[in-house]
Amino acid sequence: MQSVAQAVERLDALAETLPVATLARAFADAGHELALVGGPVRDAFLGRPVTDLDFTTDATPDEVLRIVEPIAGATWDVGRQFGTIAARVRDEQVEITTYRSDVYDGETRKPEVAFGETIQDDLLRRDFTVNAMALRLPQRELVDVHGGVEDLLAGRLRTPQQATVSFRDDPLRMMRAARFTSQLGFTVSDDVRDAMTELADSLEIVSAERVRDEFVKLLGTADPVPGLRLLVDTGLAERFLPELPAMRLEIDEHHHHKDVYEHSLTVLTQAIGYEAERHPGEAPDTVLRLAALLHDIGKPATRKLEPGGAVSFHHHDLVGAKLAKKRLRALRFDNDTIAAVARLIELHLRFFGYTDGAWTDSAVRRYVRDAGPQLERLHMLTRSDVTTRNRRKADRLGFAYDDLEDRIATLAEQEELDSIRPDLTGDDIMRILDIAPGRAVGEAYRFLLETRMDEGPLGPDEAEARLRAWWAARD
Repeated sequence: MQSVAQAVERLDALAETLPVATLARAFADAGHELALVGGPVRDAFLGRPVTDLDFTTDATPDEVLRIVEPIAGATWDVGRQFGTIAARVRDEQVEITTYRSDVYDGETRKPEVAFGETIQDDLLRRDFTVNAMALRLPQRELVDVHGGVEDLLAGRLRTPQQATVSFRDDPLRMMRAARFTSQLGFTVSDDVRDAMTELADSLEIVSAERVRDEFVKLLGTADPVPGLRLLVDTGLAERFLPELPAMRLEIDEHHHHKDVYEHSLTVLTQAIGYEAERHPGEAPDTVLRLAALLHDIGKPATRKLEPGGAVSFHHHDLVGAKLAKKRLRALRFDNDTIAAVARLIELHLRFFGYTDGAWTDSAVRRYVRDAGPQLERLHMLTRSDVTTRNRRKADRLGFAYDDLEDRIATLAEQEELDSIRPDLTGDDIMRILDIAPGRAVGEAYRFLLETRMDEGPLGPDEAEARLRAWWAARD
């Protein structure tokens, strides 16, 4: 956290921006209170970029519209029943919410919304003290009734009211605690951790989509590991991603296998590093991060003690791909994400055969074909999966993958690997063999594709000769 003096300067500068100053003047002229609240105030103290402009007011939604419409380029109703009106003011999108004092029924996370009378009522309902600060406008007076500044200084997450009450009201706040742990680099207070453990089961009333969205936000932080550890340690992960804590396998007395859970967290961290190195400035790659975290979830189900005390995990790549599909479907991920993550998990071991002996060009082509559009992600995942402390082994694997990528690049220049197809089309096959559309055309196409994979481009004439010979032998 930066100094309080620096935070005051940032808050002053924020208050002077055109959209904030314009709104402040309009509400004051109308005789209503207005305050910048939550994330913008917190981020001003932390020196983080302010990306959202959220306001709270004593004006009702109808009154907010009457005040805002003359100064806004557009307004829209994003949740009138919850008291929220959005507008575009001076080319900035803002959200303005009437003071609220919510009441929850304990069965769902949908509150019975009651508009509050004071800003103190509104701040009490917020998730954490660091998000329960407001800057009154145009006075520029900080309202911090729950010790948010002290918690910012301590790097601590607390709730404005008793943690068990707050989390019973909205269990999704426990997921947000994990996200803020990673996003802000904070730790949760003891009572917050205890409440998360006690109320982990209550996450069941939250929709899978909401849980997924918070999980993705956590994965999208620069360092998701602290938040993931918190989810596992409090039992929350067990409720929506039980495969993650299941990877905490007991290490046998001879230490013949690694802690799969710790290994997976390390792979995730390394994948994020490769992501930043290879694609700087791009948005977090959710598919890669999911694949890195889940690439070994098939190990608990395939763990087998072998004679002599060794431990094996045969086919954990295939089992893991199936488990990942099932879990991501339950979390309502889209089909493209599910397919991509499963494919990466299925292929993540393929490279390790490369170090056993030089691959033929045919094997390299198949590696590229099977990876398809996930090839770049597979490069990063495979490199990240090397977590050995044996420097010589790590270097050997790294050099081997460098060699594989070089060979892929060379073959790509020569053969257009991204779009490998047989030398003849389906129409060519039907014309040459004088056959109608049907199963035989597909079989012929697959024969030519396998030949192309094995030998590279043949040219139309040679491909036709091979096709005729194959067809004669088939008959």
